[in-house]
Amino acid sequence: MAEAGTGASKGRIDYIVLGCGSTGYHVVEELSKETEQILIIDHDKKRVEDLRVQKYNAIMRDLKDPLLFDGIPVPDVAFVLSNDKDANLAAVKTLKLVHPAVHVIARAMDPVSTGLLQEAGADLVIYPQEFIAKTAIHHIKMLHSSRLARRLFDLLAGWEGTLGIIAHNNPDPDSISSAIALAAIAAEASGKKLSSRILFGGNIGHQENKAFVNMLDIKMERITPQILHECSYLALVDSSAPGENNDLGKDTKVNIIIDHHKNGEGQELKVDFFDIRPGTGATASIMTQYLQELDIPVNKKVATALFYGIRADTREFRRSVTPQDLNYAAFLLPLTDSDLLDKITSPSISQETLDLIGQAIRNKKIRSGYLFSNVGVVRNRDAIPQAAELLFNLEGVNTALVYGIGDASIIISARNRDIRLHIGNVLKEAFGDIGDAGGHANMGAVTIPLAYFSLVKTKEDLLTLVQEPILRKFLRVVGLEKEENHDIVEL
Repeated sequence: MAEAGTGASKGRIDYIVLGCGSTGYHVVEELSKETEQILIIDHDKKRVEDLRVQKYNAIMRDLKDPLLFDGIPVPDVAFVLSNDKDANLAAVKTLKLVHPAVHVIARAMDPVSTGLLQEAGADLVIYPQEFIAKTAIHHIKMLHSSRLARRLFDLLAGWEGTLGIIAHNNPDPDSISSAIALAAIAAEASGKKLSSRILFGGNIGHQENKAFVNMLDIKMERITPQILHECSYLALVDSSAPGENNDLGKDTKVNIIIDHHKNGEGQELKVDFFDIRPGTGATASIMTQYLQELDIPVNKKVATALFYGIRADTREFRRSVTPQDLNYAAFLLPLTDSDLLDKITSPSISQETLDLIGQAIRNKKIRSGYLFSNVGVVRNRDAIPQAAELLFNLEGVNTALVYGIGDASIIISARNRDIRLHIGNVLKEAFGDIGDAGGHANMGAVTIPLAYFSLVKTKEDLLTLVQEPILRKFLRVVGLEKEENHDIVEL
């Protein structure tokens, strides 16, 4: 027979705590700071007596008893926290049967009981060992990040002269915003004894990227040997090593590397400072954390740039985004210039880009969910990924590959939604031996220098010569090489 005990028939309670060992007791102590309307149920008579001595409302009952909740008011929340997994599961099942609307937080004793408690209806299941491990790792990462921020600040504080901050080739908002954030940190750390120059290779061709640079009045310079000679120190942002998607020689001495992509396998980084976090959605997120950790005031220009950098590199917070990325974006949003953001994201489209997209549409070939399109010779290389993005949305297309020839290279841009395929890895396997190739699971790019084809007289001849072997390399990697119909490469 279940014991009613002291307080069991009172009219109202906010919380029930079922099982009051060390975990349950700590929960009770925290809840008691908020309310006195707490009922504790435990099977141990001595424990119940001790709780009553401490003026807690406690009764003795068996958590496996089907009549466990007889005579007890309906609580808002129930905590099921005993160290008996069978008792916890029985209590959750009984509770959901008699009071299905009550919110239930239950303690699991092992990974198997986690699933059983969820199936029984627990709203939140806590596995303490796992929780402690995750919390410890989270705090270690935060401590490590804080120390990295301070180490960067102290390093910059001791420098004088010129810091060359190098964005990756054909820089995007993530790379550009990270560069201006590093310049802001350098100015704060050195007391302006260290000036910064933002450098890049390639072109800023995408309409949104041009609007981003122009409207935020970001001063950027093309890399030249003379400028590099004038820089006392060099930093790479959103690029993992010299010569990796930047115009530096592979042996160039670099002092700082900050990136969210993996560096080359087995590549040793001989730098004064590096922070490479492949699990982060954007390098702009890393830079935002530095600003937070160092308590550096963030002006509208820097905040707008960083927010847009995170937003763009995570594709509107839909790709490779982490809770930390969202936290940093939330921190930046109130500091941004909302009018500028609207203008940056709604730029006009050039006639050249429109013509190239039309060419991509006319030349498209689709086989087995793969779309291929040859856009020929192009002046604006950034129109190629825009065409790939558009064609990718066609019904029945899982992967889109758009390619053409620019001033100095063959350019391939790819988009992918097939979860069995990591398009960045596919491109690297297919073209990494002849060009700069890689990317994410759902988007990637390839740049193959025309120097490989120096004997070909014209770009038109080159396109005819190389389009089939290049596409064959891709088809081989994805397993379509043996298709009977070869129209995909007969463009």
